[in-house]
Amino acid sequence: MKTPKRLLPLIEEGLIDNVVRQLMSGKEATVFVVRCGEELRCAKVYKEAAQRSFQQAAIYQEGRRVKNSRQARAMENGSRYGKKMAEEAWQQTEVDALYRLAHAGVRVPKPYICFEGVLLMELICDAEGQVAPRLNDVELTAETARRYHQEILHQIMLMLCNGEIHGDLSEYNILIDQHGPVIIDLPQVITASGNNEAAALLVRDVDNITRFLSTVATDLIGTQYGLEIWNLYKQGLLTPHAQLTGVVEAPTTVVDVDAVLDEIEQAYFEEQERLRRIAAL
Repeated sequence: MKTPKRLLPLIEEGLIDNVVRQLMSGKEATVFVVRCGEELRCAKVYKEAAQRSFQQAAIYQEGRRVKNSRQARAMENGSRYGKKMAEEAWQQTEVDALYRLAHAGVRVPKPYICFEGVLLMELICDAEGQVAPRLNDVELTAETARRYHQEILHQIMLMLCNGEIHGDLSEYNILIDQHGPVIIDLPQVITASGNNEAAALLVRDVDNITRFLSTVATDLIGTQYGLEIWNLYKQGLLTPHAQLTGVVEAPTTVVDVDAVLDEIEQAYFEEQERLRRIAAL
């Protein structure tokens, strides 16, 4: 096939020898199978921000750190340099996450290099050496669906024990190789302790997988594994091998409405006082 323009720099630098074929195109990137010496690898070409259909980047960027204050200011101001830095940071997040999570034992593709907006990484294959299918494309029995569900929850708990949440997990970004599920697509990964949406994103990740697999394994319908995992994490009790039930008891504590209203009123008066002091400067 004709070499895509974005892959030419990698060929010129000797990082890849030739492009075999396009593998898929998604909301974040287009992925190609490439040859590197005797090995087939995967080249993920990130789309420009204006071309991406992934429109909630701000949610995932909360709590992320950048290299220095100059870059942070540029990114906040939205200058041309700032936008370039934001794109590089978005891409580098996935590379860094792949290294961290692989070290933590999470099943993710091995990264090699990110160069000129292209991530070169391991090509995940099945037992026959063919490109591994997505979970969405695998024919499932109830037994296999339950096994994959347990294995994916284990990967999610490994990630959370490492302080990270995928944030956009679904049947479309999990591959199935000869050993089971492999998690992909991580540029939006978040830090659990640094993002106010962490609990909601974790629960959504788990619910997405549970909902998909419950169409075959109907006993998964109505389970609350995401909330259970988050509650264990909050209590400092989560381990990668925690025994889950999928059941979360409803809180029995009576809410003191008057106390809540008092706190709201106090916060309001404190904010008004703060604004008055600022106005007086």
